[in-house]
Amino acid sequence: MEINFNQLNEILKNLKAHPFKIYPVLTPHTGYLREFKVKEGDRVSGPSGKWLEKPGTPLFVLEREKNLKVIKAKIDGIVKNLKLDLLDKFVEAEEIVLEIQHPLSQEEVISEILLSTLYIIRAPETARYILSPSLLQRIEKQGLGKVKVKKGDELLIMSFMKREVPIYFEEEGSFIIYKLYFSPFEVVPAEKPLIGLCPEKDLPYLEKIIKRIKEEWS
Repeated sequence: MEINFNQLNEILKNLKAHPFKIYPVLTPHTGYLREFKVKEGDRVSGPSGKWLEKPGTPLFVLEREKNLKVIKAKIDGIVKNLKLDLLDKFVEAEEIVLEIQHPLSQEEVISEILLSTLYIIRAPETARYILSPSLLQRIEKQGLGKVKVKKGDELLIMSFMKREVPIYFEEEGSFIIYKLYFSPFEVVPAEKPLIGLCPEKDLPYLEKIIKRIKEEWS
């Protein structure tokens, strides 16, 4: 496995042309859409505060069994594609009501690049995960971007229903642990990223790309 830098440059080009991401807002359950709290082009905010204790901007009101529920924004951005034809209509669960066009920050652009280019270890099933003790010790000593792994090395321990299953690295070649996508013992849904690895020989070029983004992307 190696990084496809032609593909990486194309991703960067597309992100510069369209520096945002579209997030659809779906109904959490069935009900009647009784009111829109926003209009097309409004700027909305997601939860804020140190502990995200301040809720996001109200978007619309959903009624089920005479109970009204205000659906609020989970991310910052601009309201797009408001489905006004759904007003006072019965809607199914997970029906798209509107979209939020979210401007990507420098950190988010880097995250998009890394998810598209790194070798990603994903959760094989919904469970709790921790780094193997030996790998954790090496990361604490050397830091991310420094620790090498090879085929057969134990990376993680999956804990589920009182059973623990080791997860080993299966790719040929020398890789660097570049990014961790989870916190120890948190429940990670199946297929969500756990670890991002970079082929050792590609690391200098990837770091140049990240440096360029930090310099050029405000």
